[in-house]
Amino acid sequence: MILRRNKRSVPQLNTTSTADISFILLVFFLIMTSMDTDKGLARMLPPVNDEERQEETVDVERSNVLSLKITADGGLFVDGKAYDIGRLRAKVVAFAGRENGRRQRMINLEVDRSAPYDAYFDVQNEIVAAYKIVRNGYALKKYGRAYALCTPEQREAVRAYYPQRIMESETRSGEGGGE
Repeated sequence: MILRRNKRSVPQLNTTSTADISFILLVFFLIMTSMDTDKGLARMLPPVNDEERQEETVDVERSNVLSLKITADGGLFVDGKAYDIGRLRAKVVAFAGRENGRRQRMINLEVDRSAPYDAYFDVQNEIVAAYKIVRNGYALKKYGRAYALCTPEQREAVRAYYPQRIMESETRSGEGGGE
């Protein structure tokens, strides 16, 4: 008896649709995934080159300057007096919202080099929130709508009416201030 050996073939899987399914899943996850955006402060940093630097000297009355100081331990001083960060927004709203000399208003922020970044960030957030309140109130009064709903031209007019001027300087522990 002669035994014949049949070659057994391995059944093949049809993988042509696997690539299509993988591509569809990739597209699905790219579309459905939310990309986290960095959060931070929208600030224009000074240019590196001295030639590009434009400094403007303006005489400002003392009553039009709000002095803020962040100490090395994260303490906040407003016009030389200890102040709570929770009340800063109301103070800046009252300062920025005054009508007399509003275009000459300036916030002088003095930060100790060894101050915690969180304290600096909190102060900046309170200043931005305060200006948002002031500008929103003006936009409601002038245009009858919230600042966020204004046209770009109207927003520019509101920003020109209530400009946000912040002068920042840094000190080292033990220098200046006398607090």
